[in-house]
Formats: sequence, C-alpha cells, structure tokens
Amino acid sequence: MNAEEFAEKVEGHDPYMYRAKKTREGKCVFLSGETCTVYSVRPLICRFYPFELKPAGNKRYVFSYTDECPSIGKGPCLRRSYFRELFDELERTVREV
Repeated sequence: MNAEEFAEKVEGHDPYMYRAKKTREGKCVFLSGETCTVYSVRPLICRFYPFELKPAGNKRYVFSYTDECPSIGKGPCLRRSYFRELFDELERTVREV
C-alpha cells in the first residue's frame, strides 16, 4: 500500500513527513473496533505510538507521550534500547526517502 493511501504529507512537523489519515470519527483508518488490522506490518509512526519525537534543537530529539493512550503505565518499563531501536529505524527510513 502506498503511504498516500493511508497518510497525508505534512510540513513543519520535523522529523515526521506524514500524518495518518483518520475516519470521520477521528480514529485510525486501520482500526476495527479496538483492534489494529495491520499490526504486524504497521507503519513506523504506529510503532512509535503512544510516543512521539519532539525537536530538542541542534538536530536532537526527545521522546514524549500522549495521555490519550489507555495503556500508559500498564505495560513493562521500556528501556533506552527500545527507543534507540525506534529512532534508528526512523533514521534508516528518512535516508531511504
């Protein structure tokens, strides 16, 4: 599936180049009830969720999170290596584009 089928290009949201499209109800187009229909092949932005990168200046970023996720605080403690892997994947993706 091409990115344009489920996302729209955005500018000024560094490091993100796309934003996922939503249904009229404001939900992800891949949600069926509470289930992700593309979980095994979900886009990188979905793998980040509920975390997001925010610019911290000097080409540095920090991870923050959204309070809208009902699972915050319910799973295992995530280690620095988890976020490093996500960030490394982002860098690989950006280089490919």
